[in-house]
Amino acid sequence: MIRSSHSTGAEEMEEDIKETPELPLEIIVYILSFLHASDRKEASAVCRSWYVASQDPRFQKNITFCFPASASSVDLIRGLGRMSHCNLIISQLDGFSMSRSLLLEVGLCLGSKLESLALPGSSITEASLLALLPRLTSLRRLDLRGLDSLFMSGAFLSRQEHRDQVRSALSGLEELDLSDLRYLSDLTFNRLTGCTPHLRRLSLAGCHIAFEFDPYRGCPVGAVEHSSALLSLRNLQRLLTEQKSTLVALDLSRTSITPASLRTIVQVQGLVLEELCLHGCKELTDYAVEIMVKHQPNLQRLDISACTELTDRAVEAVAMGLKTLTHLSLSRDWRITEKGLTDLLSVSSLRSLDLSECLHINGTEMVKGLARSGAARARLEALSLKRCTYIRDSAVFSLAQLLGSTLRELDLTSCVNVTDLSSRSIATYLQRLVVLRLGWCKEITDWGLLGMEETRKCEADKEMGDKGPRFTRTFGNMGFFTPPRLPFDERPRLVTHDELFKRETGTSLLALRRLQELDLSGCPKLTDSSIAQVVRYPDLRYLSLSMLPEITDTSLVSVARHCRSLTSLTCSHCPGISDHGVAQATPYLHRLQHLCLSGCGDITDKSLLLLGQQCKRLRTLDISRCQKVSAKTVDLLQLQRPFLEISTANCLHCE
Repeated sequence: MIRSSHSTGAEEMEEDIKETPELPLEIIVYILSFLHASDRKEASAVCRSWYVASQDPRFQKNITFCFPASASSVDLIRGLGRMSHCNLIISQLDGFSMSRSLLLEVGLCLGSKLESLALPGSSITEASLLALLPRLTSLRRLDLRGLDSLFMSGAFLSRQEHRDQVRSALSGLEELDLSDLRYLSDLTFNRLTGCTPHLRRLSLAGCHIAFEFDPYRGCPVGAVEHSSALLSLRNLQRLLTEQKSTLVALDLSRTSITPASLRTIVQVQGLVLEELCLHGCKELTDYAVEIMVKHQPNLQRLDISACTELTDRAVEAVAMGLKTLTHLSLSRDWRITEKGLTDLLSVSSLRSLDLSECLHINGTEMVKGLARSGAARARLEALSLKRCTYIRDSAVFSLAQLLGSTLRELDLTSCVNVTDLSSRSIATYLQRLVVLRLGWCKEITDWGLLGMEETRKCEADKEMGDKGPRFTRTFGNMGFFTPPRLPFDERPRLVTHDELFKRETGTSLLALRRLQELDLSGCPKLTDSSIAQVVRYPDLRYLSLSMLPEITDTSLVSVARHCRSLTSLTCSHCPGISDHGVAQATPYLHRLQHLCLSGCGDITDKSLLLLGQQCKRLRTLDISRCQKVSAKTVDLLQLQRPFLEISTANCLHCE
C-alpha cells in the first residue's frame, strides 16, 4: 500500500490510498523457480496468489512425500488431494485397521493423481493392496520390494476379476520394482506382469531366480512350466520376449545368474536394453561380459560392480563395444588393474565412472587415456576412487588438471595417501565441483584446506638433535635415548592469526563456491582454524564432520551461519561440541532435516528442546551414545513432533 498526504493552511489532511497492482502469476512462478522445494513450500503460505503459483505443474513433477504410517497421516493424505500430481513413499504399513484405512484414503483422495507409490518396510495384506490398485489409474511407478507378505501364499491376483481390474488401472505402468521378494514364483510373476503390458523398467534384484536348476523338483529349469515355488529363467525370458518393444532397463543384481543365463537374456530377439544392472553377480566371467557387449551395444548405463571374477579383459570389452556408454560402475571388482582404463577413458560419451575399492588402481593409465592428444576422450562429470589406496597426490593433481572443465562429483574417501597437495589441486582446478568427499583422508590438514603451505615444521626434539643414533619403532627405548615421536602422538599445529592472511601458496577450498555436498569426516588433523574459515558455502546441503576430535562449538556455529541451505549435518563423535554450540547454531538451521550428534558427550536435554523449537523441518535426529540425554525429554520431543525419527541407542538415561 502507498499512502500520500497533502495539507494546506486551512484544509484538513487528506489521505489517498492506492493499491499496488498484483504481480502476474507467471512472474511469481518464475521467482519461485529459483527456490528449493522446502523453501517454495514456505513461500506458498505468503498469500493466495503465491500458493496458486507454487502449484504450477513444473513444481509438482518430481516431488515425493515420504512418511511412516500413523493416525495423523490420514489428514496429510487428504491435504495432498488438492495437488494435481503426487508421489508417495509410505513405510511401516501392516495388516491392522489403521493401515487399511490409510490405504483406503490414498485410493479415494489420490487415485487419479498418484504417479508413484512405494511401500518400504511394510507387511500389508493381499486384500489391502487389491482394494487400492484398481483406483490408481495414473500410476507410472510401483515399488513392491521386500513385500513378502503379498506373495507368501501364492494366491495374489489368483482371481480373474481382480486381474481385470488391476490391468485396467495399471496398463500405463512403466516401472516395476520386485526386488528382494523371497516367495516370488512363475505364477505370481505372470499374474502381476500380465497386468502391466508396457513396462520400461523392471527390477528383480535379490530375488530367488532359478537360472539352470530347480532345487525343489531336482530337475533342470524349464522341465516344469509355470512353477508355483520359484521364478525361472524360462519365465523371465518369456516376459522379455513379450515386452521387448518397451523394456529398456533391467536389474538382476545380487542374483545367481550364470554366464549361460546372461547370454540367453541378452540374445532375446528384438530386445534393446539401455540400462543393465548386474551388481554382485559373482558367477559372471569376462566371456559373459563380451557376449553381453556384442548383443547389447546400445547400453548407456552398466553396473557390473562386485562381480569379483571380472578382470581387465571385461573392461577392454566394454571400452571397445559400448561406444554410447555414459555411466559405468566397476566398484569392488578387485581383479581389475590399470590395463584397460586407457581405452575406457577414450569413450567420449562416458560421464560417470565408479572405481571405488578397485585396489590395484593408481591413476596412471587414467591420466594417459585422458591426456591423449588428438583423440576422443571421456568428459567425466562424476568420478569415484573411494578406497583406492594406491592413489597419490600426483594422480589427483593430473586428473584435476585434465577434468577441470567437466567434473562435478569427486569421491576420494579413504584414499590414505592423499595429502594437502591434493586438496590444493582440487581447489585450484576443480572449481565447478558440486560434490566432494574427502572422508578418512587422514593426512589432510588445516593447511591444505586453507590453500597454504606450512611455514614451519615441528622442530626435532632438542634433547636428541642430530647427534647420536636414533632408535626405530622395532627396537624401542633401551633407557639411554628418548624414543622417536610417533605420528599418532603429535597433535595438529594450529594455524596462527597472522598465517591466515598470508595466501602465499595455492587456493583455499573456499574457491569451490558451488559445493552442495562435502564430507570431511575422519580427518583428525582438521581443527577450527580451517573449518570456520573455509566451510562457507551458501548452497551446501550435506555436510559431514564426524570423527574430528579437534573441532569445537566454534566450527558448528560458523558452519550454521555461513551454510544456511544445510539439510543434512553429521557431527558424530566430536567431543568438543556442546549445548552452547547447538544453542548458537540452531537459529540459522531452519532448513535442517537430518542431524547426527551421536557420541557427543556434552549434548543434554537442553539441545533437544532447542532443536524442537528452532528446526521445524527436522525429520531424523541421531543422539545415540549421548549419555546426558533423558528419556523424558526424548518422549516429550516425540510427542510434539510425531513424524520425527529419533535414534537413542546406548543412551544411558533413555534405556
